[in-house]
Amino acid sequence: MPGTPPSPSSTPAGTAAPDATPDAAREAVVSAALAALDLDAKTRLLAGQDLWTLPALPEIGLRSLVMSDGPIGVRGVRWSADDPAVALPSPTALAATWDPGLAHRAGVLLAQEARRKGVHVLLAPTVNLHRSPLGGRHFEAYSEDPCLTGRIGTGYVRGVQSGGVATTVKHFVANDAETDRFTVDNRVGERALRELYLAPFEAIVAGARPWGIMTAYNQVNGTTMTEHRRLVGEILRGEWGFDGVNVSDWTAARDTVRALHGGLDIAMPGPDTVYGEHLARAVRSGEVDEALVDDAVRRVLRLAARVGALDGAEPAVTEPPAPVDGTALAREIARRSFVLLRNENAALPLRPGRTVALIGAAARDARVLGGGSATVFPDHVVSPLDGLTAALPDGTLTYTVGADPATELSIAEQGLDLTAVCRAADGTVLGTAPAATGLVQWVGDDLPDGVTHDRLHTVELTGTFTPRTTGTHTFGIRGIGTFTLTVDGTTHFDGHQPPADSSDPFEAAFGTPVAHAHVDLTAGTPVQVSLRHAVDPVPARPIRSVLFALAHQEPQRDPDELIAEAVEAARAADTAVVVVATTERVESEGFDREDLRLPGHQDALVEAVAAVNPDTVVVVNAGSPVELPWRERVAAILLTWFPGQEGGAALADVLTGTHEPGGRLPTTWGSLADAPVTQVVPTDGRLTYSEGVFIGYRAWERAGRTPAYPFGHGLGYTDWAYESVETDGTTVKVRVRNTGPRPGHETVQVYLAPTSADPGAPERPARWLAGFAGVDAAPGETADAVVELPRRAFEVWDESRGAWRFVKGSYEIQVGRSLTDRALTAAVNV
Repeated sequence: MPGTPPSPSSTPAGTAAPDATPDAAREAVVSAALAALDLDAKTRLLAGQDLWTLPALPEIGLRSLVMSDGPIGVRGVRWSADDPAVALPSPTALAATWDPGLAHRAGVLLAQEARRKGVHVLLAPTVNLHRSPLGGRHFEAYSEDPCLTGRIGTGYVRGVQSGGVATTVKHFVANDAETDRFTVDNRVGERALRELYLAPFEAIVAGARPWGIMTAYNQVNGTTMTEHRRLVGEILRGEWGFDGVNVSDWTAARDTVRALHGGLDIAMPGPDTVYGEHLARAVRSGEVDEALVDDAVRRVLRLAARVGALDGAEPAVTEPPAPVDGTALAREIARRSFVLLRNENAALPLRPGRTVALIGAAARDARVLGGGSATVFPDHVVSPLDGLTAALPDGTLTYTVGADPATELSIAEQGLDLTAVCRAADGTVLGTAPAATGLVQWVGDDLPDGVTHDRLHTVELTGTFTPRTTGTHTFGIRGIGTFTLTVDGTTHFDGHQPPADSSDPFEAAFGTPVAHAHVDLTAGTPVQVSLRHAVDPVPARPIRSVLFALAHQEPQRDPDELIAEAVEAARAADTAVVVVATTERVESEGFDREDLRLPGHQDALVEAVAAVNPDTVVVVNAGSPVELPWRERVAAILLTWFPGQEGGAALADVLTGTHEPGGRLPTTWGSLADAPVTQVVPTDGRLTYSEGVFIGYRAWERAGRTPAYPFGHGLGYTDWAYESVETDGTTVKVRVRNTGPRPGHETVQVYLAPTSADPGAPERPARWLAGFAGVDAAPGETADAVVELPRRAFEVWDESRGAWRFVKGSYEIQVGRSLTDRALTAAVNV
């Protein structure tokens, strides 16, 4: 029905503008501390003293601020398995819950973890958009849609900061791919910047008042983001009123004067940065005004005051939230994130008493998180095999490998009992550390007790490997430099391994392992293994570190034989559950994807199993879209993302029906051939966002293409009827009824579609997400979902005026279960 125009507020979609006035007493302490510092102390404070911390200044009662990577856990200052952390599901999974309240609870848990590890600043969340499905770090961002991204990010930031821990919303801005990420110049039109890429940041600044933001490596329209005065100074700080710190991505700051003029407060990591003594010299030579230094220092001191690291200033949070059970919350988020893409003939949940053939190497060796700087080390992982073994009655579950997604060497993880031994040049043992896997990853000063970079000459991983299968095992090395690899008394490699051909240090150091040994071993019989690495006295990377790994691959059996075994197991069972997955060589930091296919022989496995068992359920363990060429030939498809440490337990909950899958797609899933936006490789250093505002579902609809599964899609274990919709133009009220046999949760989605517009209005998408709300109801019950329509949903960025333009006209409010499953409509004239 016709409605009145939205209110004149320009607050971004899904947010409420909080009081932006800083606490006066805290600001007074900050001002006094600033006044007590000389130039050298001030400039030192703006530079990392090491990889993760800022220097303490005891003369003003300032303690060292500690930062740590997220976003699915809090790694702390040690990047190793001997400092475990709770591992939550991936950001794509969190966004798939479509529940800002659950994101808030995740943030509270992460604040609890941060405080336990002595961390003040969490380097998260990532709110870049899924511009292209080929983005290699897709799993670490929430969605292709700025409204959904902003809402989930706002909940997350509020949750973390309610625990007295700062967030740094990243990567500001247009850091949407990995290829040449350090140097690429992303050419983005002003309208696309405002309506898409800046929009989640703006929503979070307005709705959560984050205490930090991280500027990205890339350039935007010719200017490096760490020097981007217009985007940082004029928009982020000026228009939006952001009063927190701006920290560089690690090693992103390149020029002292331009960075300070561009609004960069903290240059990380240290001690070799463009700030510190370089900045002090620039002030003394007259290249920069000391007042700009003072502004940056004030923001850093404000951050310290907020997190309780500055004497005399009351922290922003004096009473942290009640303790959170991390294991239980990780399990809840996982099952709430699982998206049931297909469920023919009610194949799920599994009916009691049926036998189940569990198939897939990924069912045994679960991939629970993405690769790169988002990696944390949980103290345990529940695999699908673990979860279903615990949940199903004895004798009803069988397991076969079927196919392995890992088609190459990977970090050795199973059957190891290793110690890292550090020696000086004369052979003296400087220190040792237990090694839970074959990975040595000591970054900055994170070295074993008694070990320093200056004295460290070699690191030897030594101990035993107990194989779980008989056959020819392959061992290799991931890393750069001089290595000696010995297995079962035989030295298989003693020489230099060169760097990978890549400009990205992540890819160069963490690239594909190189095979050096093929050894016949017997299951259950341990053998001695040793990998010795001579540490380069002149580090090749900008951050001094020791990075290498012992790699391993199980004996490789004939793929057809493995599939044949799986087929026989599936034929003998009532239901076949096939777990397929991506690998770290498909989805990780430092590189983009080349295709959307599942690695290895997994597609062939699914086809073969489905051919003999009509009740085949496929579990897709991937952080971002993959092609599913067999999707019409299986009974059910359940997308579990990277589900975190409790993924297998959550999977058992959903498959057995104790809980329903609650997720809805936060991004469109389709084939690469049909995907409208696929360009992620720069040309002559530039990547042009020529598609403008048409990414994700906006682009699919504009191109007239049908994806495999649309934005917002997801099934449950009950049915819903959409009975009525009412609107006054600012609020939409939707009544739904649970018409199915069991309690359930429904995500009501509201889209706005223009039916007429002001003459001269720019081309707009066919429809866009304006809001959403989740409701719960028992069988037969009704529930009302109330969704606010913000003014911004009716606005476009007018490039000619450099301002937001409210587009008058007629709109259809479309309500439903997904972008394409729209049940009710209402008209509004504005």
